[in-house]
Amino acid sequence: MRQPISLFTLFIAGFGMLSPLGAQTISRDLGQLTETPAITGYEAPLLKVLEQRLAGMHPQRDAMGNLTVTFGSGAPHRLIAAPIDEPGYVISRIETDGYARLQRLPQTGLTPHWNELNNAQPMLVEARDGTLHSAVMSGLSIHLEPGRGDVPNADDLDHMYLDLGASSAAEVLRAGMDLLSPVAAERHLLRVGLSQWSATAVGDRYGAAVLLALADALSKEHGSGTTTLAFVMQQWAGSRGLTRVVAAIHPDELIYLGRTRQPARSASATEATENERLSMVSAEPLGSGSLALDASGSATGPESALEREFRATGKARSTNAFAPVLVRGYGPAIRLPAQSVHLSIPLLYPLTAGETLDERDVEDLLKKIAKHLGIAISSQPSLITAAMTEPGLSAKPVAAPSSGVLLKALVEAYGVSEQEHMAREAVERMLPSWAHPEIDTGGNLILRLGSAVTAKSDASEGIVFMAHTDELGFRIRSIKDDGTLELDNKGGGSPAFFWGHPALVHTADGMRAGVITLPPNWESTHFKFPADFRASASMYVGASSAEEVVKLGIKVGDQITIPKRYRPLLGKRISARSLDDRVGCAAMIHAVWELGPNTKRNVTFVWSTREELGLLGAGEYAAASASAGRTPATVFAIDTFVSSDSPIESHRFADAAVGGGFVVRAIDSSNIASWPLVQRVQALAEQHQVPVQYGVTGGGNDGATFQRYGSADVPLSWPLRYSHSPGEVIDLRDLDALSAIVTILAKGW
Repeated sequence: MRQPISLFTLFIAGFGMLSPLGAQTISRDLGQLTETPAITGYEAPLLKVLEQRLAGMHPQRDAMGNLTVTFGSGAPHRLIAAPIDEPGYVISRIETDGYARLQRLPQTGLTPHWNELNNAQPMLVEARDGTLHSAVMSGLSIHLEPGRGDVPNADDLDHMYLDLGASSAAEVLRAGMDLLSPVAAERHLLRVGLSQWSATAVGDRYGAAVLLALADALSKEHGSGTTTLAFVMQQWAGSRGLTRVVAAIHPDELIYLGRTRQPARSASATEATENERLSMVSAEPLGSGSLALDASGSATGPESALEREFRATGKARSTNAFAPVLVRGYGPAIRLPAQSVHLSIPLLYPLTAGETLDERDVEDLLKKIAKHLGIAISSQPSLITAAMTEPGLSAKPVAAPSSGVLLKALVEAYGVSEQEHMAREAVERMLPSWAHPEIDTGGNLILRLGSAVTAKSDASEGIVFMAHTDELGFRIRSIKDDGTLELDNKGGGSPAFFWGHPALVHTADGMRAGVITLPPNWESTHFKFPADFRASASMYVGASSAEEVVKLGIKVGDQITIPKRYRPLLGKRISARSLDDRVGCAAMIHAVWELGPNTKRNVTFVWSTREELGLLGAGEYAAASASAGRTPATVFAIDTFVSSDSPIESHRFADAAVGGGFVVRAIDSSNIASWPLVQRVQALAEQHQVPVQYGVTGGGNDGATFQRYGSADVPLSWPLRYSHSPGEVIDLRDLDALSAIVTILAKGW
């Protein structure tokens, strides 16, 4: 499937003239390099990008795939190498139900919780022909966890499944995916603050971006001796690419550009000794400049002249502990040149989706290497000050939109509880032009049709359909002196799904990116994510003071969301964040189009607010209706049926099949629907040949707020996997069935 234009591309395109050419180039290169998946051993897509970028400089590729380009001649022969691979997975088995099982690459050597931080996240899978397909890593639905005694270990590969949207192994194979297909996290490079960049694998790509800038300069001015720039493969799997290149060219000196790694963990380490080990790892702040380290990982051995040269003037030698440049593999390690140095930069939240670097440190690294080579280079950070623009609304449809078009328009609008105007505007935009909804004091969007428009005391005979417009997110509670944002949770989600991941602040001037922070001990084997979704959260936005936060246009009260987009999977399935409850909103819009402006029925559609905070918008509407004598006889609250249709869930309840039709949500945490009414809905569905399911799940629904006033609450739903996560999954056929039953009930209940 063709991948969409990234947030980075849209963001950077309008600001190319704000900074010098060198800075533009390194920023653009960093974006393209980072957003091209290249897991260990599967670097071919990124190699293609690099070969195109180096065209005209005669790049050479060896049998392993290492890409080199050489400038100048004679001695000394300098090798400047940077890895381009990143950790990921390969498909190791395809189940009969279409789920894929995974093996991690590298198979060892990553931080604790690396797997867990990928739970319920959007992923990319490369097919045999190189096409990238969207997928989702499985994750536990928060509504189904209470009371469960055998919750799977979220970091254990035996409890991780890749959801491709398929319903059979044959469907996966027809799409070109197979055993050994590489799997990587989806990512978009985001600007954080004024000089920082954040994304999965950005720490595995900055070295390559520096090499490209050096190649541009060396193609004009070779400097003394011979310089070989090497983009090396399989660094995570035993430094195989670096070993191959060093053995092939026997350089006089080696400059290695890449992330620092933690020293090995002890299997018997206590929490205290583990935290002591982690405290030894560099805690250099972003923006403090590049790091020059011993390539062997030693902080106490003899210092090479090369290391001494690259260390900043007046800066003491680092006493922090690091793993050596050469990752341990099979066989003896190759001997590096006596003049070798490891150049690195500080990284925040390394090996997470929120990994962040400072472009000033990359520029510092580039300038120091250029000075060492005796070449001139003009480059400085691209200080982009403008915020990103909020997503625009879709065009007003002139005919009923398809399910996919409609849902995409609703999903890609942001709207955290209490700040739902963008989501509400998206709903209004997709309604037919003859529909004229109103907004009540609670922010609910209300559309009355037929006799409901003028009904007073006889409104108790009418029916109400209700779906909510809000989504999970956060609100800024306060801004700390160090620039950290303290957040209030708006709705409930598993912290592991959001902490350490990118987030967006919606300011008056547009969107600012940052990262939901991780606690200081998050890299410890003893750390556990809190089970309570109400655990306090905070956000890093690239600021070191409250004053810098204010300069970014961020203020207390601004909403924060996790980036999202609409992702087609295989078949009719799609994935996105906030399908809860944009699917319900879409079904009601479809029904309005079907009913038309001349319906005589007493029907009211309500797109409610603040459901995730405790059904607040629905409660206000129900109370106002009762006070005005307009209490409906029946309320059809439309919200997700959190489904256990996933290999990691217990199938004791909530076992509605994705793709099996809409669901009568007969019992949940807030309501027990009348069994005769449930059967009546079922009978109507079967009469009209609409696929129907029914069952028990967790969570509450808006209709429950009407019961005290005498209304019957008959919730309608669709099956949803991985609820309250960035990777929720549905089947569009279930939305079609839901839209059909809403229309049928509106016409004939």
